[in-house]
Order: sequence, then structure tokens, then C-alpha cells
Amino acid sequence: PCLSTLIILQPLGNCLSKPLSGLFEKLGLLVGSWPFYFFVIPVLLSAALSGGFAFLKDREDNDLERQFTPRKGPSKATRAFVGENFPYNFSMFSQDRLYDKGNFASLIAVSTNNSNVLANPAFEDIVRLNNKILNITVDNGRQGFSELCAKAHGECVPNIILEIISSTSADEASITYPVHEHRSRSIFLGSVLGGVITDASGSVISAQAVKLFYYLEHQESTAEVSRLWLREFTELFSDFTLASLRCALLQVSYYTSKSRQEEIDSHTTDGFPLFLFTYACAITLSVLSCLRRDNVRNKLWVAVFGVLSSGLAVLSSFGLLLYIGVPFVITVANSPFLILGIGLNNMFIMISDWQHTSVEDPVPKRMAHSYKEAIMSITITALTDVLKFFLGVMSDFPSVQSFCLYTSVSIIFCYIYTITFFGAFLALNGRREASNRHWLTCVKIPTESPDQYPGIHQICCVGGDYDKNTGAERKQLASTFFKDFYGPFLMKPWMKVVVIFLYVAYLGTSIYGCFYVQQGIELYDLAADNSHVTRFNKKHRQYFSDYGLSVMVIVSEEFPYWDRTKRHQLQGCIGDFKKLQFVDEDVYTSWLDSYLSYGRENSLNLDDKGVFLKNLSPFFALFPFLKQDVNLTGDAIYASRFFIQTVDIASATMEIHMLKGLNAAAEKCSAASLLVYNQEFIFYDQYDVVVSSTIKNVIVITAVMLVVSLLLIPNPLCSLLVTYSIGSVTAGVTGFMALWDVSLDSISMIIFTVCIGFTVDFSAHVTYAFVSSNKMSSNDKAVDALSSLGYPILQGASSTILGVAVLATSAFHIFRTFFKIFFLVMSIGMVHGLFFIPVFLASFTGSSDKDENKENILKISKL
Repeated sequence: PCLSTLIILQPLGNCLSKPLSGLFEKLGLLVGSWPFYFFVIPVLLSAALSGGFAFLKDREDNDLERQFTPRKGPSKATRAFVGENFPYNFSMFSQDRLYDKGNFASLIAVSTNNSNVLANPAFEDIVRLNNKILNITVDNGRQGFSELCAKAHGECVPNIILEIISSTSADEASITYPVHEHRSRSIFLGSVLGGVITDASGSVISAQAVKLFYYLEHQESTAEVSRLWLREFTELFSDFTLASLRCALLQVSYYTSKSRQEEIDSHTTDGFPLFLFTYACAITLSVLSCLRRDNVRNKLWVAVFGVLSSGLAVLSSFGLLLYIGVPFVITVANSPFLILGIGLNNMFIMISDWQHTSVEDPVPKRMAHSYKEAIMSITITALTDVLKFFLGVMSDFPSVQSFCLYTSVSIIFCYIYTITFFGAFLALNGRREASNRHWLTCVKIPTESPDQYPGIHQICCVGGDYDKNTGAERKQLASTFFKDFYGPFLMKPWMKVVVIFLYVAYLGTSIYGCFYVQQGIELYDLAADNSHVTRFNKKHRQYFSDYGLSVMVIVSEEFPYWDRTKRHQLQGCIGDFKKLQFVDEDVYTSWLDSYLSYGRENSLNLDDKGVFLKNLSPFFALFPFLKQDVNLTGDAIYASRFFIQTVDIASATMEIHMLKGLNAAAEKCSAASLLVYNQEFIFYDQYDVVVSSTIKNVIVITAVMLVVSLLLIPNPLCSLLVTYSIGSVTAGVTGFMALWDVSLDSISMIIFTVCIGFTVDFSAHVTYAFVSSNKMSSNDKAVDALSSLGYPILQGASSTILGVAVLATSAFHIFRTFFKIFFLVMSIGMVHGLFFIPVFLASFTGSSDKDENKENILKISKL
């Protein structure tokens, strides 16, 4: 049945490819006849659309939650439930009960030389620094921390660790870790002391780091003043150095609730300078690869304007979308590098086909021939890319949506400008060549140098030579290498066996590596390496990973807590959470357990509904913080929450493991409907989406490529081979990502999907050239395809890789990840296009067109 389908589909490919080739031939004739108009109109259009960049600042949108988390993430729904059932009590601030990030500043003070940060003089420096922070004022000195701070019991929430250490400075061993009893209260120190060494009884011997928090009111009425205070906090550390302390015993890292967002916002357009540098490199490399010794056939200016065509495409597409209000996200800054790669490939293919035309033909005829051969191949890849990116607009990640929209529109403009602007310049350059004019001076020069002139005249002032046998330009050494040496060598039977063996080894290694790809992203990877955000978060990972997030376990339905049987079942579910390896069984906050203890102390029968409900009010009067954990309306408790403490969350991989484990424990509970929540879970939700989205994207790309190939490549078997190459390259890139320490996250997913779609360019170009070849045997077809496209593919891939190599030095994880994946894709894709695909085409297709036609007729008659 599959064979029958392929045979039936083959005429459909012929029905589309032949008319389109004819249409492109007529377009080439038109461009060759009127090049000036096709050259000027794109320039004017780009100039008009570039005005959209005036709106760039207004369109920037890098809100981390909105752009880099799934739109319908489950934790967002849980947060809405928490906000509705457990609203903030601003007079009883509690850090653990925050359901959003809050409004705060924080610092980590680390002792140098592994000394004890709790001992003087290091601790004295911490106290002095704390006093400086508390004395920060704004609004002309009228508003300070004491006026803006978050309050509990009418007082600012203090850094209790400073009070504890000050009161026990004479006997540090009396501080117990991670829970310390202070003034009849249990204080959890796991989140504020790091690098702790304790004795056998749990008393602190020393600590390397202390973390301090400064929480501000989280209300709209004080939002602006609080923002000013946080800015002053940041400026204090930008001006404040340890030299102002008595001794340099501390390393201080700081952070605010605004830091991460401000860091991203300040670097949205940092990719543009990198793109300009890459652009300059691309021009240089393209020019070098297009240089000719012949002063007439030199393609230097063609290369320059080919790269310029990609730049105009980016300018036009970005300007248009900025005009109409499409958000500009930092991930969009990767798009120009992709467009540059596509533009370079198109340029080299166009130049290659131009060089195969007869130099004695008029320019319109040469353009018609070039368009007939080249534009069809370019159309296949452009159509695939555009469809792929437009489908990406339906992604769960808004940042992916913006990226795909900018990129798809850019590809459309790149395609249009290739066949208009660049094609027009190719025609203008062809007119210069037809007149035998010098590439630099445009002065007519002789094709041969008279004997009386010196040798330098032959080098600088002679040109216009061509191959008299073929009538085309003389082949470059690289093209000759592919035709006369590389192609025939690759087609040798024993070499085919070697290639197939190497491919099996490559595929096996790739699949093996796929099992070791890591998931997850450190959120500080969105910031620059040397930023205070990165420094703070790395210190936090280093010293405070022993104890992770405090997680809410929420009973999300009405529940009869007075029913002993059901209550025991619920407590059993909570016990299951405590048994998880990443949960501390001893650090636990439960209003229900506290209430039951209160009932025993006061001889209350809390198994009776009336007694249970009646005594909640006096209980909450004694423990006002716990009142925030119960939604009591009338005589029913519609929701309540408990708190568990996670431990040993030292990496993004552990975060994934933790979230999955907590959700599994919640789903396992049959006593009640449970939810788990922490404000950071909003970002962790991406982990469930990234893998499924990546797989879905690859499947979509493959399906689109299959349909386009079947419609435009007049050989269904070759179409399947092009489609298969996507899966092959995907496996390779995924496997080698693991070896290069690239994790799969929302950022790499975007880049991975983009680049994988880009790989079809190599296989599609070679396959279409193979099918279009007039040679009889499959080996000769493969050699002919390599002769035509081997050098352009090598040029495009190497120029693009070297051009984006500058990204490897970027201070941003996003750009470095782009370089790594792009390098893998281009390298593996080029190996497929120049090595594997030609061998597969020659090995698995018919020996000749005539034999193939006879075989098809026979098969159809049997059907």
C-alpha cells in the first residue's frame, strides 16, 4: 500500500514542480529585463518599514512570567485559588504564605577564607551593613524602611537571625540548626544560614554565609515609593564596597524582587551589536569565498549585496511587526542570525546556478535559466520554514509565539528579496560581465593581455575568460574538486559501505546521547554572567541548597476535619509527603496539628463538629498566623493549607524531580483533593511542557516537510529521504547536546526547533538537484548534484558557523546556547547534505530514468 501511494503521488509532484519551474523561469526573464525596478522597490520598502524601530522600546515585553511560562500552566490556576481562598493579611506578614514574589530586597554575606561568618569581626560588618540598609530613605527623607516595611503585630518583620546571633554571641554553640528555639518560638534557620557545620547535637559550630531579607509592603498605595527604596538599595551596593568596612572579610551579593526583570529588560537589544559583528564577519567570509581571479567574473559585490539582502529582510520584517504592535521579546534577538544563514544559502545557490549558464546568452535568458533551477529549490525550503514557524505561533509559550512570528515574516521577506533585490543585482552584475567591465572600476577591459604589457597587467586589467567547451564560466577549484574527485570517490562501492557504516555509528551514538539530555533551566541564565542577579543566585545555590522551597499543601475542597476517620486519612496523605526523599519530615507547619494539640491541652472533644468550629476563634486569637491557613465561611471549612519543607534541591533537575514527586503524592491522596504550590512553581510548569512541545514541533516540521516535498519534488522516494533526514539530524543534535552540556528548556526548545527546521535546506537542495539532473545513472546524478551544490552548501554552512561564532563569547546563556545548537545543526546538516544523503540517493534509487519509468509503468499496470 505504501508503494502504491508513492507511485500515485509522483505525478502530483510533477504537476506542481513543472508549472512552478516555468513560472520562475518567466520571473527570471522579467527580473533580467527590468532589474532596476526590482532593485529599487525593496530598498524603498525597507526604508519605509524601518521606521517601525522607533516603536522598539514601546514593544519590548520581557515579563518573565508572561513570556517564559506556559500560558495555561497549572500553577497559575493554583495561585488564583490560593489568592481567592487565602488573601493576604497585611498586618500579619508571613514569607511562607506569599503566593507571588512579593516586594523585597535580599543579600547574601559570605565569609572569605572559609572563616566563620557568625564570629567577629565578620559579624560586626554584617550588623553595620544592615544598619546602613535600614537607614535608606526616599521621598526627600520622609520614607524609610520603618515606614515601608512589611509588618507583623504592628512591627517590621526583622531579620531574626541577627537578633539570635547577637544574643548568643558569647556562646555560639547554643544555636541549633536548622530549627532554633527563640523566645518560646521555633525559628527555621535553614533559609538564612548556609555552609553550616554542626556538632552531634545539632548545635552550630560555624557558618560560611548569612542571608538577610528586607520585605516591604505589597500594596498599590506604596508601590512607587517601595520601588524607589529598592532602587536606593541597589545603588547602595553599586557604590558601597567592602573597603568601607573595617576589614575585607565578606563577599556580599544582593538581589531585589525587581532585579531579575530589570536585568532582562536592560539587555533586550544586546543581540543587535552581536548581529552587526556577525554581519560584518558574514560579509567578509562571503566575499572571500566569492572572489575570482578573473577581473570580470569576480563576484565580490554579488556577495556583499547577497548579505545585504538578508539585512533588508530583517529590517523590513521587524519594522512591519513593530508598526503593528507585536511584542519584542529577548528571544527574538536570535532571529536575525537564522535569517542570515538562510540568506547566505540562497545567495550561494543562486550564484552557483548563474555560473552554469552560458556567458554568451543575453542576461534575461541567463536569469531565466538560473531562476528555473535555483528558485524552485529555494522555494521548497522557504515554504517549509514559513509553515513551520506559523504553526509555532500556537505554542504555549508567548516568547515562542513572538519569536516564530518575527522569524516567519522575516523568512517571507528574505525569500521575496532574494528573488527581487538580490536577483536584480545579479542581473545588473551580469550586464557588467556581458560588457566585459572590470569588477571595481567598471571600465571595459580586454579578455587577453597583449604581449608588450607586463605580468601585473594580466592580473589587474584583463578578464572575461570562460570555458569555450561549455560556454559557462570556468568552474572554481572547489566545484571541480566535487565533480572530478570527491563525487566519484564517494560513489565507489566500498566507500558507500564505509559511509553507511559511519552513519549507523553516528545514529547509534546520537540515540545513546538522547537518553542523557538534561532538563531544566537556572532562572539566572536569563541574565548576564557578570550581573548581580547571577552572582546572587549562584551563591544561593552554593550555600543554601540544603533547604529548598517551603511548599503549600492545599486541601482545595470542603472537608470535615472533625470527622476522626477522614481526618486520619488526610493526615496519612500529609504523612506521604513527609516520606518523600526531598522533604524534611521534621520541619512542618500544620494548623490542624496545632489545633488538635490545643484541644488536648484544653480537654476539648474536637471530634464533635460544633465543638470543633466553636473553638477555632479562640485558637486563632492565640495563633493569628495560622488563621491565614483556613478559609472558614459559616459552619464549613472550604479550604485549608499546610506547609512542608523541601531539602537538597541543588539543581534544576532536582526541581523537576521535586515537582513531579509532589504532584504524584497529591494525586495519590484519596481522602481529599490536594494541590501543591509555591510561587516558583509558575516557572517549573515549563518542564512538563518543554519535552512534549519539542516532540510536537519536530513531528509538525516533519509532516510539513513531507507534504511540501511530495508536492514539489518529482520523486516520492526522494521526498521521504528528505523527511527522514529531519529525524536523523534531530537525533544527532539531541544526542550531542547532552555531550556539550546543553539542557532542554524553554530557551533551547525555541532554538532547537528553529535550527532543526533549518537543516532541511541541505538535504532538500541536494535531493532536488539529484532529481532534476539529466544524467542517467543514480551515481552520475549524485555526482552532478554534488558538483552543482557541494561548494554552495559548504560555503553557506561554513560562513554561517564562522559568522555566529561570535555568540560563543557572549555573556548571555541565550546566545551561547544558540551558538551551540546552531553549530551542531549546521555541522550535522552539512555532513548529511554532503556525505550521507548523496550515498543514500545513489544506493536506494533506480539506476536510470528510463528503467525507472518502465518499472513504474509495470507497477501501475499491476495495480
